[in-house]
Amino acid sequence: MTMTLISTGIDGLDHVLGGGLTPNRLYLVEGVPGSGKTTLALQFLLAGVKLNEPTLYVTLSESIAELGAVGASHGWSFDGIAIRELAASEEALRPDDQYTMFHPSEVELGETTRTILEDVERIQPKRVVFDSLSELRLLAGNSLRYRRQILALKQFFSGRNCTVMLLDDMTSTDHDLQVQSIAHGVISLEQLNPDYGTERRRLRIVKYRGMRFRGGYHDYIIERGGLKVFARLVASEARKAVEMTRYASGIAALDALIGGGLERGTSTLIAGAAGTGKSSLAAQFVHAAALRGEKALMLLFDESLSTLVKRTGELNIGLQPHIDSGQVTIKQVDPAELSPGELTNAIRAAVERDGVSVVVIDSLNGYLNAMPGERFLIIQLHELLSFLGQLGVATLMVSAHHGLIGNNMTTPVDVSYLADTVILMRYFEARGEVRQAISVVKKRGGAHERSIREFKMAGGLIQIGQPLRDFHGVLTGVPVFQGEQDGLMESQS
Repeated sequence: MTMTLISTGIDGLDHVLGGGLTPNRLYLVEGVPGSGKTTLALQFLLAGVKLNEPTLYVTLSESIAELGAVGASHGWSFDGIAIRELAASEEALRPDDQYTMFHPSEVELGETTRTILEDVERIQPKRVVFDSLSELRLLAGNSLRYRRQILALKQFFSGRNCTVMLLDDMTSTDHDLQVQSIAHGVISLEQLNPDYGTERRRLRIVKYRGMRFRGGYHDYIIERGGLKVFARLVASEARKAVEMTRYASGIAALDALIGGGLERGTSTLIAGAAGTGKSSLAAQFVHAAALRGEKALMLLFDESLSTLVKRTGELNIGLQPHIDSGQVTIKQVDPAELSPGELTNAIRAAVERDGVSVVVIDSLNGYLNAMPGERFLIIQLHELLSFLGQLGVATLMVSAHHGLIGNNMTTPVDVSYLADTVILMRYFEARGEVRQAISVVKKRGGAHERSIREFKMAGGLIQIGQPLRDFHGVLTGVPVFQGEQDGLMESQS
């Protein structure tokens, strides 16, 4: 028998949970203040309101006015949600109302519980939220009474066809696992504060009895309208048969160098020093894709959109008409403001929803800065490239080397072993000028030229010269000429 799951009101979270929540169970949502617990809980109740279900929000910490402000910030109406405020009243602060013969927990906990149960009997809600457990923990006075109270609540709701969500702000100095062991499922929210940039938030499912859920951490953001969860990418879920066709660049000499073009479903790394023409080369492939009637996505971390369009336009790479028609989408990414999960989700949506067949990441240096740590970059990038490859997308990655010339050039992170094709671009000195060279040093599954050719951006075109066969040491930046005619392209005046 298959049980129908209920929605949390957050599509991404339902996906992580394997479809939603098992109804008529008790769940724990825990996280530090500011992580979005109240927002998540309200979305859960609003999803019930859309189904005409009676719902109840029990607040022991926030006032109704404060909850109203939360709702207003998201454009929500709480019509259909019964809100019971059980925060300490002003009269409770008067000396005459302080307990003397009994410990406060013995009186206040009983009163609070009785009020909650009366509301449940009267409203008969299908969804209930308790915000938060910290107040119940304080009212209980000790861990034994607190655990008994939670167990009693669980037993009370077990026969009432009601799904309960308990919120815990984890402000207790002795955070224990008691409620986690009692709850049917546990959702943990985290808020990270990097040294620079906006805060990052992520969640994980700590526990979910009887359900296959997506483990690990999943990024999420809080925006107007509530939480938006970006489920962690799992490349194996996107496997399908892909026809291995080639994407030409539109420049015959360049296509010959890379063996006829870039294969569909492969990844290409364009590496070199700053200014060697990496971004222009990537833009050439995007332009060629648009001319074929295919869609492309460029993610810019370092260069502005206007600069790219102007600069490539001078090389006869007219991106603007294709941007206007929707064939080419260019997103300018601020790594200090965008989480890795949000970025991956944007790429995934472009491929699955919009039919993008060429993706450019310019550059990996900026992509690295969007990561919480370098050790995660390789894993996430590997998963992303595998996902795109299985969907038949050609991916181009631009990587800028540290340094301009010589043997001491380094990369911020080595991803050359992940790429199917590696195009290397270098500066070298000849005839008293700084020139550029291009070569393909790796290509899986196909033949390519082993020669090093001169690369030039002049005369409104990208030009690929003849193989530099009479030079030795071009990749070092200071080659030695060993022939009679160097074969270099003439300078444009």
